[in-house]
Amino acid sequence: MKKYSFLKRNSLSIVLLSFMLLCWAGQLFTGFNTVNEELHEKGQPAMDLIAYLSSGHFIQATFENWESEFLQMMLYILLTVSLRQKGSSESKSLEGVEDVDRDPIPHKNAPWPVKKGGIILKLYENSLSIAFGVLFIVSFILHFYGSLKDFNAQQLMDEKSAVSWHTYLFNSRFWFESLQNWQSEFLAVASIVILSIWLRQKGSPESKPIDMPHDENP
Repeated sequence: MKKYSFLKRNSLSIVLLSFMLLCWAGQLFTGFNTVNEELHEKGQPAMDLIAYLSSGHFIQATFENWESEFLQMMLYILLTVSLRQKGSSESKSLEGVEDVDRDPIPHKNAPWPVKKGGIILKLYENSLSIAFGVLFIVSFILHFYGSLKDFNAQQLMDEKSAVSWHTYLFNSRFWFESLQNWQSEFLAVASIVILSIWLRQKGSPESKPIDMPHDENP
């Protein structure tokens, strides 16, 4: 088997993570400047960068977005198990059993949970959706924590009383932050599911072959 360099083997994840880190750094510095502009307008002392990293503003903004991404991926994985879209490159075929549906067969190169069997195998069969579910829950909690912290910081600057976590859980601001992101993620997934019926991108595994009929699933 031909050997490839580390960069060649992992170029997709490296580039995507690099984009993510660049955007996250941009978010950090623009958010830092935004908060200090608001503090200056209210006659408050400026916040240093280290303090901003632990501020509710930064934590809320970060995990509000991560939460919606992980929710989108978890539900998309689970929904594509049983739901179909005729002609979409993102859907299984309407008929027949595909490789992803068959029961695993232990062999020497199989992942160790396949060889182990039992409850370990059952968990492994659903490990991808479980992982995204855990990431969603952790991000949701951190988003809530950051949002509450930022809200109470604003309350104190306005000389108002801080609120408890159980009161803030029913606050419309928190759910507005979540729902505005959730709806955009579902729209993005629905867009690729539907547009991939008729549109193509040569060379991408997210697209059907260029000459495949619109009403066929790959």
